[in-house]
Amino acid sequence: MSGTKKMRAGFVGLGAMGSNMARNLHRAGLLTAVWNRSAPKAQALAAELAITACASPAQLAASVDAVVSCVSADQDLLEVTRGVAAELKSGSLMIDCSTVSTETARQAAELLEPRGVDFLDCPVSGGVEGARDGTLAIMAGGSDAAFTRAMPILSALGRTITHFGPVGSGQAAKATNQIMCAGIVEAISEAMAFARAQGLPLDKLIDTLGKGAGSSWYFVHRAPNMARGAFPAGFRVRLHAKDLKICHDMAARFGVALPVVERMLAEYAELTARGYGDEDVSATFRLKAELFERTNIMSAPPGTPRRDA
Repeated sequence: MSGTKKMRAGFVGLGAMGSNMARNLHRAGLLTAVWNRSAPKAQALAAELAITACASPAQLAASVDAVVSCVSADQDLLEVTRGVAAELKSGSLMIDCSTVSTETARQAAELLEPRGVDFLDCPVSGGVEGARDGTLAIMAGGSDAAFTRAMPILSALGRTITHFGPVGSGQAAKATNQIMCAGIVEAISEAMAFARAQGLPLDKLIDTLGKGAGSSWYFVHRAPNMARGAFPAGFRVRLHAKDLKICHDMAARFGVALPVVERMLAEYAELTARGYGDEDVSATFRLKAELFERTNIMSAPPGTPRRDA
């Protein structure tokens, strides 16, 4: 690849995040091909952007200088990597934006190394909104040279782009983020259930506390879901549960159990068992609200303290 020639990128995995990320690569003039396990999604996006919908990851890899992937699970990434490995040219890049384990990221890199292809694990944070607006936070792991070459692509996808070290480092940083998100989601859900039980006007509360010390991205963007009692998928319960299981396993190697992670895994298991696994993680509010409903506290006037029997 010439240093002045614009890279041709292909995108694999066109879910809620991936489809928006692919659009941003297209706006930057980098995207030439897409592939998705369910072909109609790829065909629709390809028609929208006037690019190629490929029949397989291998076909996509043969026509590009860089593959960007955003898939749901570890085995999906390894399957895609095996599919592209034989067709990517030496000197090409694979940039994976999925959330997987550090071990899986290293396995993917090992599959590509004999082909002279550099792998970067580049998980992202910022939700569907960040994917749509090109403002994602990107946590990268890989060689310095690969990171430098990937910057035109990463810059089209995100606003905060940080290289943390060798392959696997990006996933370790993302696991840290997912633990933080677990605690924040739990705290916001409890707080909003408490506020509703107090009879407070939730829209006013969100507007006010969103400007206070306890605010966060999740509060500003997801507390409105709780106020409405509707939880359209942004980040699905079952996917955050998958990520927290990765965090659980990583901590277990040190003989450590993380209390926040364990609590949220139990709550996500309960939500999934009730059929809410494809709702946004803000659906945790359902369980927190029930704590108050069980005590009939919501029938008491605002400000009435709970009196246990």
